[in-house]
Amino acid sequence: MRRFKALIKKELIHMLRDRRTLMFIFIMPILQLLLLGSVNNTEIKDVSTVVFDQSKTQSSRELLDSFRATGYFSYDYIAYSDAEVKEMIDGGKAKVGIIIPPAYNGNLLSGKTAEVSVLIDGSDPTIASAVLTASTLAGQAHGTTIRLQQLALHGAISGTSASPVDVRTRVLYNPDLLGSYNMIPGLIATILFQTATSLTALAIVKERERGTIEQLIVTPIRNWELILAKIIPYVFVSFLNMILILGVGTIWFGVPLRGSMTLLFVMTGLYLLPTLGIGLLISTFARTQQQAQLMVMPIMLPSMMLSGFLFPVSTLPAFLQAIGALLPLTYFIYILRSIVIKGVGLDLLIPQTLALGFFAILLLGLASLRFRKSLD
Repeated sequence: MRRFKALIKKELIHMLRDRRTLMFIFIMPILQLLLLGSVNNTEIKDVSTVVFDQSKTQSSRELLDSFRATGYFSYDYIAYSDAEVKEMIDGGKAKVGIIIPPAYNGNLLSGKTAEVSVLIDGSDPTIASAVLTASTLAGQAHGTTIRLQQLALHGAISGTSASPVDVRTRVLYNPDLLGSYNMIPGLIATILFQTATSLTALAIVKERERGTIEQLIVTPIRNWELILAKIIPYVFVSFLNMILILGVGTIWFGVPLRGSMTLLFVMTGLYLLPTLGIGLLISTFARTQQQAQLMVMPIMLPSMMLSGFLFPVSTLPAFLQAIGALLPLTYFIYILRSIVIKGVGLDLLIPQTLALGFFAILLLGLASLRFRKSLD
């Protein structure tokens, strides 16, 4: 028992001395509990909506009030043309567009069926499915209310079997609401993040563990040349991964590629810069490969949970949305879905492009400064 106790004591001492590893061992369960408990709310509400009301009458306002009463629609934008409604949905500003024609009120007064168009962004099937059901039910309920009012005023009306309000929904980009349309672009972004960050985080650590980092220090190679030499192979690997996953998703799962391949590759290259910067930054703090892997995990979990990959960002609490806005993965998932599913151009992706550029400069700059300091 004396030898057995000595071995236990030895392992405890080694564990307590490795404070970085010990800290991340206890951080991960707490982080998992907080994130999984907070993002478990999948209730869809207050979906960003653009309204193009050409009728501008009391009747059209009552219809909009009926839609708002469901809790699913948030009237954030007003449009003045059909093209403007489509542009806002393409750009991701609005998930739903409600178009009320000029003849809406006149048709109601004459006893005809008044048509209303509802355009729904189908790139996120979870939100689109909920909004599709809500808009249909809201139109039916409002039509029933109008019919009861007409009966109360005029009594029985001939030819009144049809509802006075006909809500015609149209799901854009993904009419069948297939989950693969939403999942495959998210998988591409997430797998790129996992592979690039994990492999790069181990790059410097391996040199330090093998004792070859000192050999690199005494060579004439500059710090920035060493950093580029470390990340360029992983850039090629990441591009090959993207092509492979995109090919499988397109051929096997039938996900369309509606946008420009050139734009897709350019945006992927821009996204890899901050992703590799995260890995390099971790490698300057970690002393062993085990530490590097454990330090990647607290970044990986929030990125998957808060980026819109597994859960719609709009359903997250406000403070988690703010954290998600600090993750490069959040912006690249949006870019991928917009290019692959919607086929949009660079002009509608400028905010996300600028965000990735900012993260690239910040993270690579910090990694370079920290790397130079760690070699001294």
